[in-house]
Amino acid sequence: MKSIFKKYRIFIGIFAIFSIITLFLFYSALKPAKTLPIFNPSDVNPELVDSTVQYISKYHTIADFTFTNQNGKTITQKDYEGKIYVADFFFTTCTSICPKMTANLFDVQAAIKDNPKVMLLSHTVFPETDSVPVLKAYAKKYNIDDKKWNLVTGDKKEIYTMARKSYLAVKLGKPDELYDMVHTENFVLVDTKKRVRGFYDGTKKEDIKKLIEDINFLSKE
Repeated sequence: MKSIFKKYRIFIGIFAIFSIITLFLFYSALKPAKTLPIFNPSDVNPELVDSTVQYISKYHTIADFTFTNQNGKTITQKDYEGKIYVADFFFTTCTSICPKMTANLFDVQAAIKDNPKVMLLSHTVFPETDSVPVLKAYAKKYNIDDKKWNLVTGDKKEIYTMARKSYLAVKLGKPDELYDMVHTENFVLVDTKKRVRGFYDGTKKEDIKKLIEDINFLSKE
């Protein structure tokens, strides 16, 4: 038996290696490739979407916008053209989920600091109180890098429209108050083609980890 093994040991070794490679190739071929969904208004909880766009089931993209950031600079879609970015909604005097969301988005900022393809965009839902100086103070408090992360204010109607019609991420507030909004914990991942690719709970570390992984995935697409 030993003599047979010695005689054919090279053949057995080659066959074993070939079998391992073949099994690996079969596994790689059968294993589903990672993909990220493309979200349209019809895919999302209707509470978060304006009724005028709830029927849209394809080709949804983020609309053009014009806001003012923490440095008083005008920020438009051009500043995010060809970028992957994370959008969210907050207000500076929020003491419930906002501090945790901002702290977690700071972790995302740290993860993307050397990636020129990725930026962050936070919209205040209380522009009447969150002025440029207030946003600037908030940015300093949380060590926000203004090269990567814009905190923006502007016309409340425009912010409302972006929240409900583009980002699909904000609930209605009091029905008797025009353009009243209740921001959610959602972080919204937008790709280079202005399409919504994911929603993440900004208060949960496991969602932040997944967000960073998905950002890296989109960066390599």
